[in-house]
Amino acid sequence: MSIKTAEFVSPSHPDKICDFIADSILDAYLAEDADSRVAVEVMGGHNLITINGEVTSKTHPDLESIVKKIVGENFKIIINLSKQSPSIASGVDTGGAGDQGIMKGYATVETENMMPREYELALNLCQKVYEKYPYDGKVQVTLNGADVETVVVSFQNTKNEELLPLVKNLIQAKEYLINPAGEWMQGGFDADTGLSGRKIVIDNYGPEVPIGGGSFSGKDYTKVDRSGAYMARKIAIDYLKNKKAKEVFVKLAYAIGKPDPVMAVAVVDGEEMKIEGYDLTPKGIKNMLNLNNVKFAETAKWGHFGRGFTWDK
Repeated sequence: MSIKTAEFVSPSHPDKICDFIADSILDAYLAEDADSRVAVEVMGGHNLITINGEVTSKTHPDLESIVKKIVGENFKIIINLSKQSPSIASGVDTGGAGDQGIMKGYATVETENMMPREYELALNLCQKVYEKYPYDGKVQVTLNGADVETVVVSFQNTKNEELLPLVKNLIQAKEYLINPAGEWMQGGFDADTGLSGRKIVIDNYGPEVPIGGGSFSGKDYTKVDRSGAYMARKIAIDYLKNKKAKEVFVKLAYAIGKPDPVMAVAVVDGEEMKIEGYDLTPKGIKNMLNLNNVKFAETAKWGHFGRGFTWDK
């Protein structure tokens, strides 16, 4: 038997709120200047939001207003943004990647969305619980082969006698752990700090599938940590369908300032092959995936793959 576990967190989890803020900032710059270079990190908690990073843009959106619409008026907002480093800009200006990095893509026939089953179960469970309890929360699903072994659900502002029947109706398991540390009413930024780019495993495919290690939110397409990972998913899906495979892993790697990847390999049902027929430059990826028309804040809520974005098709 194969034992696998995946977790998911709600959009009201502190880390995901920070991701949402970072991508809302990105969207605001791109809405007025599609060529904006954006790389922002967000930290929040206990009535304080800190925004730090590098931005080069022709526009100047009201970031404090954007953030307060998300978190509320009672937060202090600290913004510390500088222009993109000239050394990085010189490489990006010629069409090169905005950083070195490794990106992984994945697709499987396990589920309709071509995502790992344990990941899909955790995501769907978290979404359904969040519909009734739109608060901070986490879920975790453990599979033992085809069977669901254990389900863990911890959600703010819930009563165990109400949450347990809901969860049982959503997923059948041998064991349920509902608010295992006890019911809790204090959550979100009132209870914990959050940081953008910290939930990268949830943002990808769960812990059973290797990832490159780079985060996504708050970065424009020149940062191949993000755009390259999206392209790797697109290629994995194409290979899965075209070669009638069961499982595909895609591996890309870039050098800063260079447009073409230094590695572009697909592993199709265990057989490694060179990826051909794609423009894998940052601009090529932007055009193929139509990234100019993506609202990136939507990607920050429930994971970046398996949700019908252009790279999932």
